[in-house]
Amino acid sequence: MRVITGTARGRRLKELEGMETRPTTDRVKEGLFSALQFDIEGRKVLDLFAGTGQLGIECLSRGAVSAVFVDRRADAVKLIRENLKTTELTDKARVMSGDSMEYLKSVREKFDLIFLDPPYAAGLLEPAISHIAKFDILAPHGIIVAEHPADKAMPALTEPYRIQRTYRYGKIALTLYRRSGNEQNED
Repeated sequence: MRVITGTARGRRLKELEGMETRPTTDRVKEGLFSALQFDIEGRKVLDLFAGTGQLGIECLSRGAVSAVFVDRRADAVKLIRENLKTTELTDKARVMSGDSMEYLKSVREKFDLIFLDPPYAAGLLEPAISHIAKFDILAPHGIIVAEHPADKAMPALTEPYRIQRTYRYGKIALTLYRRSGNEQNED
């Protein structure tokens, strides 16, 4: 698993042992960052259920201004810190150890990009999406990226959130939600 492009291009990231963490495959990651390429630079990123931290690290490498990584597993938190050190991106990152759902309830900042890739069997994806909308932590024009099994339909959200598009890669799919801006307040 390597960083695709940017300041940390080609750097190899460490992976967790065992089957509990399922890193995003290279094919899916390349497709994802092709879709997001103009929505990363200068943005604030939240990598929830971060695992290895590869999605947030890829964003930092591509010019994101900051990233917060959240994972409940101590070994994942340690690995994320090691991967940030390897990529020399530690100064732009905060790594939080704890439950992702509790983090969503307590966070007081807004993010431009939020990555959601919880363990599929945990049943956390829909509640996480619901919490993000409820607590409105996505900045205007922000994007939520939800990775899920391709045969699973993702829930629609009420305004100002909407499903922008779903990309399918074999058995894996990525659904992008976008938050509209505050157009009614603009001239």
